[in-house]
Amino acid sequence: MTKPFSLLKEIENQETGPAHLKRNKIVSLLKEKFDFENSHLRPPNGKDKGILAKCFGYLAPDQAKELGIYPYFKETEEIDGSRVVIDGKEAISVSTNNYLGLAQEPRVIEAARLALEKFGIGCTGSRFLNGTFNLHKNLEREISSFLNREDTIVMSTGFQANQGTISCLMGRKDIAFSDRENHASIYEGCAVAPGKTVRYQHNDMDHLEYCLKKHSDVEGKIIITDTVFSMSGDIANLPIIVKLAKDHSATVMIDEAHGLGVMGEQGKGVANYFNLENEIDLYMGTFSKSLGSIGGFISAKSKITEYIRHKASAFIFTAALPPASVAGVTKGLDIMISEPERINRLRENTAFIKRGFFDMGFQVNNNSIPIVPIKIGEEALTLYLNRLLFDEGVFAGVAVSPVVPPLNAMIRTSYTSAHTQIDLEKVLDSFKKLGTKLGIISKE
Repeated sequence: MTKPFSLLKEIENQETGPAHLKRNKIVSLLKEKFDFENSHLRPPNGKDKGILAKCFGYLAPDQAKELGIYPYFKETEEIDGSRVVIDGKEAISVSTNNYLGLAQEPRVIEAARLALEKFGIGCTGSRFLNGTFNLHKNLEREISSFLNREDTIVMSTGFQANQGTISCLMGRKDIAFSDRENHASIYEGCAVAPGKTVRYQHNDMDHLEYCLKKHSDVEGKIIITDTVFSMSGDIANLPIIVKLAKDHSATVMIDEAHGLGVMGEQGKGVANYFNLENEIDLYMGTFSKSLGSIGGFISAKSKITEYIRHKASAFIFTAALPPASVAGVTKGLDIMISEPERINRLRENTAFIKRGFFDMGFQVNNNSIPIVPIKIGEEALTLYLNRLLFDEGVFAGVAVSPVVPPLNAMIRTSYTSAHTQIDLEKVLDSFKKLGTKLGIISKE
């Protein structure tokens, strides 16, 4: 890995004054070396023509790699609980969605191993034809029972669960009302569907109501929202969404990818937390977060799921979820239900880390969601901070434009039940040290 240039040495002997002046100086120095806006948002026009020209003018990754601040596609060599080894260096991972620590749970691995030995590594076909095993049907029954739904469809990814469901349910005259910060899979589903999509302002119920009233003459309306938003960690205002849906005769679909295993009784999600389970028409969830595997599902009334089974292209024309993954998820679900201490520990860790960040001067959400974004603003400064964090032994995620709006870049951290007190204190110490050096927070 390329060693990043040291801005701190460049300003070491200078009188920087208050934190904001130090920050401004560092940002200015960074932009001299890496103009993120020009490199990423507006790639220069070159001599290349045609559909591939944009590829050769896309310079941001190369420039970031040259400076040693490129944060993506890092190769994980080992995992041990909350610790990872990347480039031969051990670090505390605060970049994972493995909220309950089930991805490396021995009982989950053993269940997956037994299924692997019995059925092999794949199903070699779609669920529609030869790829439905008794493992799939059993997991569908388990999820339905857990969530008190009539029926469930297990799909190969959460992305496909959203895309396939939305695209097959919406007709040409229908409208989807979608939160602006919804996951990309929701927008891909809306884009494929023949109907219209209206984006309402993030968690703005007044704007949602306005949009619904504006299209009151439309018969087919569906409100789609993440329950926990993956970047901000915000919680959707489900009580108001449900009320507006009733008032305007709209269907409600929720994406509980980050709510399952985190909120509600036994980790049933945000709908359960608000006691609105019976008011939700379509419940989507994933196995790649709290359940530590891969895959997704849709739970709904049996007539709805039967329609989706026969109409959703993303389900019909995709190879079925491998047996080992299905068996692992089934075991993980059982452990999540039978060991509530995992969720309790997750909530304790979340409260501790958020209190620590708040005391340092970082603005964080006052909720129980283990997604804790540290908003920096400038893209290059965010990438630089992320690299310095890794040098300190903290492996975090980064969100820059277009994942977030320009100049709203963040270090996206997330926490699990596997993090120890020592882990969390180390993370806080590293953020405090580097945040102070870079002028992001003030000294006490």
